Amino acid sequence: MGKQDSPRSPRPGTIDKEEKFGRRSLDSLSGIDLLLGRRVYGSEVSKAPGSKHDQSCGSSNKFSYSWKKQHSWLRRNFKSILMMISVTGFIFCIDSIMVSIFHSDSSAAAVQNISRLSNVTLHKNDGTQDASPVQMYSRLLNLASDSLAKNEFKPDSPNFREERFSKSSQWEPCADNNKAAVALERSRELSNGYIMVSANGGLNQQRVAICNAVAVAALLNATLVLPRFLYSNVWKDPSQFGDIYHEDRFIESLKDDVDIVKDLPQHLKSTDSKNLSLVTDTELVKEAKPVDYIEHVLPLLKKYGMVHLFGYGNRLGFDPLPFDVQRLRCKCNFHALKFGPKIQEAGSLLVKRIRRFKISHSRLEEALLNEPMAKNTVKGEEKPLKYLALHLRFEEDMVAYSLCDFGGGETERKELQAYREEHFPLLLERLKKSKSVSPEELRKTGKCPLTPEEATLVLAGLGFKRGTYIYLAGSQIYGGSSRMLPLTRLYPNIVTKETLLTPQELAPFKNFSSQLAALDFIACAASDVFAMTDSGSQLSSLVSGFRTYYGNGQAPTLRPNKKRLAAILSDSETIKWKIFEDRVRKMVEEGQKLRFRPYGRSIYRQPRCPECMCKF
Repeated sequence: MGKQDSPRSPRPGTIDKEEKFGRRSLDSLSGIDLLLGRRVYGSEVSKAPGSKHDQSCGSSNKFSYSWKKQHSWLRRNFKSILMMISVTGFIFCIDSIMVSIFHSDSSAAAVQNISRLSNVTLHKNDGTQDASPVQMYSRLLNLASDSLAKNEFKPDSPNFREERFSKSSQWEPCADNNKAAVALERSRELSNGYIMVSANGGLNQQRVAICNAVAVAALLNATLVLPRFLYSNVWKDPSQFGDIYHEDRFIESLKDDVDIVKDLPQHLKSTDSKNLSLVTDTELVKEAKPVDYIEHVLPLLKKYGMVHLFGYGNRLGFDPLPFDVQRLRCKCNFHALKFGPKIQEAGSLLVKRIRRFKISHSRLEEALLNEPMAKNTVKGEEKPLKYLALHLRFEEDMVAYSLCDFGGGETERKELQAYREEHFPLLLERLKKSKSVSPEELRKTGKCPLTPEEATLVLAGLGFKRGTYIYLAGSQIYGGSSRMLPLTRLYPNIVTKETLLTPQELAPFKNFSSQLAALDFIACAASDVFAMTDSGSQLSSLVSGFRTYYGNGQAPTLRPNKKRLAAILSDSETIKWKIFEDRVRKMVEEGQKLRFRPYGRSIYRQPRCPECMCKF
């Protein structure tokens, strides 16, 4: 077809033949050749030189011929051009329809999600949860929504599925190696007495208090009475140790390190009832050193045969501390404290329903749920669903205590001030005696908890797609559905323990906030990615430490730097989305860098150190 199909002017003497051939080709092919990229001739006719027509045209022959040639080319390729225009228009039309469907689906899904999450994670206050949405960064939210729509069908990116450096996998859990047992065994016969502990706070504060008490018992060569939990007007949970943790497993795990009994001997109960050896939280400095216990607690222990650490919490520092005692804290937190069967069973249901998979697939899940891990995956078997756990620390107490402004206007200010007057009178008294700091300054210095809107922007900036499954942990969100709308609109696949478990399955935990918090702990620790919004939260700290200890470098935690994020969001009215993404990504990557535990920092949060883990 090469030369026949090449564009050229017909030679004299072949006019009739070519004209006839051209007409036959158009009639018989009916445009099929156009789809194959062929050119069909016969639409232009040249007159022989010297004809009457040629003489009348004179000097215009060249112009006329050129025009006819172009006109002929347009006629020959008219259908191809028309088809290209049609296809291009169709693509643009489909793109517009997909974007509009995405936005309409987002709104519909958000409404459904809010309805599904109501009465579960939304804080109610005189119906204000149904007020107009409170949005501080509307422009950025629109850019995030557009970005999610464009990236909906693109291949998945890693999205921080691993810790930043592979060297993290060189650290292995080894706190349960009983190297300290021999040293402790020498003086076991000469116990100095019994230590009772009444721990305050919620689940995670109590967990820290338990492991600190184990360390103190070893330090003072004392027998530990199974810790008790004080009833809190904030948490309103009467649960005791055995309601949350496996008592016998706890005692058995630590038997080579510390003697633990379930109750105080009868002959010492009168001493306790008279408060003769009571040591309150105010009598021990925060993060006390071993010398503080030796000087102030040990004399009472030897005199009365027991001491009662009342309201005990964060009253043992992390450094300096003997290596063996430090290791014992790790052993307590990561090995001895296992949730009871009731909580493990419900936690197992949670994780399996999120993953849509029946067998534990990681060492993390094995440690949390006490279930054997699947060794091999059957070829062709569907893989477990991946999910992100988000701990939104935006409850009313947190919001009120922060003294920050969250865009809710005068109504919000009056509401939070009333809450402070009722629940934080000491805070208000302290504020009267100190220099006031503006809400703007507090936000600039990273002192404000992240709102659901800000958490949404961070996730979108990191590239998490709209279809990401998110487990939402935490208590009731302040502001209700109006605050949650940005998150539920951009990420509709949100689940909670209340939506994953049936009312019958949740019934045993009703009115037990610490036990419900234990379910959140399991779901967050077992997730593929854990995102915290407040690094000061005990739940976030303990979960991230648990993931570091058992995660083998494959369980990343996202820690937004609130100060840096505030600086990024200060440009919310002008910043381009690509630049926003780059800055957010760099911020989170910085928080993910492999770090060893710095001196004085929490061993529960950063266990990557010789006292807790072994480097191979």
